[in-house]
Amino acid sequence: MLNMEVKIGSLKLKNPIMTASGTYGFGKEYGEYYDLSKLGAVVVKGLTLKPREGNKTPRIAETPAGILNSVGLQNPGVDAFLEQDLPYLRTYDTAVIANIAGNTVEEYCEMAEKLGSQVDAIELNISCPNVKEGGVAFGTKCDSVYSITKSVKQHCRVPLIVKLSPNVRDIVEIALAAEEAGADCLSLINTLLGMAIDINCRKPILANVVGGLSGPAVKPVAVRMVYQVAKEVKIPVIGMGGISSWQDAVEFIIAGADAVAIGTYNFVNPKAPVEVLEGVLGYMEKNHYQMLSDFKGKVVL
Repeated sequence: MLNMEVKIGSLKLKNPIMTASGTYGFGKEYGEYYDLSKLGAVVVKGLTLKPREGNKTPRIAETPAGILNSVGLQNPGVDAFLEQDLPYLRTYDTAVIANIAGNTVEEYCEMAEKLGSQVDAIELNISCPNVKEGGVAFGTKCDSVYSITKSVKQHCRVPLIVKLSPNVRDIVEIALAAEEAGADCLSLINTLLGMAIDINCRKPILANVVGGLSGPAVKPVAVRMVYQVAKEVKIPVIGMGGISSWQDAVEFIIAGADAVAIGTYNFVNPKAPVEVLEGVLGYMEKNHYQMLSDFKGKVVL
């Protein structure tokens, strides 16, 4: 029998297929298409301490092989999530991972305290490129990554995943800083900073001018960064960025990812995560792999 289990700190996932924060809401819409219990984990939409309306519209722009978004972390706030959304997710047999974002270290720590052990893990979003204040400022320098990770870890009662920005000089040094500060796992990549212009009026298409690029266009960058980071850290790595098929997911695992997250492609195909899971299972059966470690990180050079 195939073993697809993955460990993230003390958290055990039944399989490596997750959803990426920001593309899955709180699971209710997708629960109409399939049983969420089939997934290893659901990573919910980014949460802030207080409710947030997000950026002005337009805040989505389609691009070749992807989308630009500057939604700006619109969400109901951590308290509303705990009261209204978490109970629904707890009706499924899947891990629930809360993605948190803030403007100050104190906000991040307070959210970690509020979430406590009501969720199975916390993903620390220090790398959102479409929020003008906070966010990206924490995720682009080693000292700030180390500082915020260490602080939040002290308030975190569940495994702490640090989500890394690709908009940095050296992704490996950032990853090592997070690991040294106590991160239990790393997830990468977040969106690449991008821009689109309407040539008829010569104005940026997004009201925020710039936004985060996601979708298949970013996959080669994501695979490269996962490969570089996985070789250097000793903690698990969750790979994401442009996954739209089981072949993409397998590529990330071969690059060194312990688990993978499907993001933008959920908008194209709501059943993408379960189809990816079925495809990875088929790949393992075809190649007589018994567990993920049989091919994880096994790049032939």
